[in-house]
Amino acid sequence: MKALVINCTLKPSPDPSNTEALARVVVEALEKDGVGVDVVRAVDLDIAPGVTSEAVREGDAWPGVHDRLLEAEILVVASPTWLGRPSSVAQRVLERMDAMMSETDGQGRPVAYNRVAGVVVTGNEDGAHHVISEISGGLEDIGYTIPGQAWTYWHLGPGPGPDYLDEERGREWSHSTGRAMAANLYGVARALAERPLGAPPG
Repeated sequence: MKALVINCTLKPSPDPSNTEALARVVVEALEKDGVGVDVVRAVDLDIAPGVTSEAVREGDAWPGVHDRLLEAEILVVASPTWLGRPSSVAQRVLERMDAMMSETDGQGRPVAYNRVAGVVVTGNEDGAHHVISEISGGLEDIGYTIPGQAWTYWHLGPGPGPDYLDEERGREWSHSTGRAMAANLYGVARALAERPLGAPPG
């Protein structure tokens, strides 16, 4: 089984990413269950704006990300919170994934069917549940199955403050929630592999 983590930080590599650091807890838990995990930092790629899976201009990196999405049974979208909302990078990723709603497999099912997804959020301000609901809602529209408690986050509350990598407070809860998230993603992905959803009724 394979998983793809799309880190939607605004920081290009090799800058440290708080979001990727928390997502790593989920990655390690999935790997303990034997899942092969691929991590993409979307801001490092030239992802053009658009709502198609094909390249919209020369050098558009989205088709490669799309291929990796189709190789993975588990998807984790990880985003920081900015102005109480998902990052602009996360929004771009979801807009490009919109095209998957009209793509089907050989049995007439949307290509996101029988795949599961979850969300990781970090930020030194409040708004985590809003970010989770926005990203989860989009992924569900596309066709992903969202298990119960398929998210974790780290926030210290309203107002500015330290970053995840600079602060120990709250980490224990975020980590245990992240491990539960990984277990739920893996469990539901296995259930769908054993009893997959069929094509939607006409």
